[in-house]
Amino acid sequence: RLIQYDEWTPSRSRRAKVLRSTSEFGEYARLWLENRDLKPRTRYLYGRLLERFILPTFGQMSMRDITPPVVRVWHSQLELDHPTQRSHAYSLLRAILATAVADEIIDANPCRVRGAGSTSRARRVEPASLSELEVLVRTMPERYQALVLLAAWCGLRFGEVTELRRHDIDLNAEVVQVRRGVVRIAGEVTVGTPKSQAGIRGVAIPPHLIPALVDHLEQHVEPQPDALVFASVGNPQAQVHPNTIYRHWYRARDAAGRPDLRIHDLRHTGAVLAAQAGATLAELMARLGHPTPQAALRSHHAA
Repeated sequence: RLIQYDEWTPSRSRRAKVLRSTSEFGEYARLWLENRDLKPRTRYLYGRLLERFILPTFGQMSMRDITPPVVRVWHSQLELDHPTQRSHAYSLLRAILATAVADEIIDANPCRVRGAGSTSRARRVEPASLSELEVLVRTMPERYQALVLLAAWCGLRFGEVTELRRHDIDLNAEVVQVRRGVVRIAGEVTVGTPKSQAGIRGVAIPPHLIPALVDHLEQHVEPQPDALVFASVGNPQAQVHPNTIYRHWYRARDAAGRPDLRIHDLRHTGAVLAAQAGATLAELMARLGHPTPQAALRSHHAA
């Protein structure tokens, strides 16, 4: 009958046509997120982007009704004063629809706004100078001075340094082993692997940090091998809360005359220090746990 009425198509295309007419974007997007292998924090952030920016417009729409003009209008109405958030929302929509193309639910991806998935750095990171770093360390409470030193000189992420255990710091080999990271999602603490596979690494400790680390381990860390290097004051089994560090950090950066400096910027400081000391691009990538050269190249340019 289909042939007689000139409506016959191969069975796979026929299934895709049925899916196109019945698939609702919201249902597909939630299944897409549920079935992705993502880090807990990434899953949480994707969920927020979906609920806040994407589903209010596309949630009830069928896949075939999401066309390039519709996507272009939606993108133009996103918050212009948050360019990074805007590009992330667009990239997420594009990724979901790319999977829909692979699933043969739609024929082509309607996300075709040129440059919408990328953004330039909103602020230029100015690394801390050695004199500023000295003031930052001196102003922090004694039990958190080693945290600033490790973040700056070894380029550790905040979640990596706050999950360090005694057995991760080998003072004889002068190496800190980065194997885990901690994140807080909606108040819940989650310990997992670092941000990427490249984040699992050993980082050489500059020799001048060794005395400070010896003092810190003796005075502020429990004797067990798995004791946290930076534990909560009231609970040695819990990682120090970010708000505790921020409270002291804000005072320290004001004392150093750097009210713009974030704790994460210490990692950039460490990258520039390593580049100034002659680290190659490959060595910087290994030290900082970068999976691609782009971020390491920024440190080379700054140096």
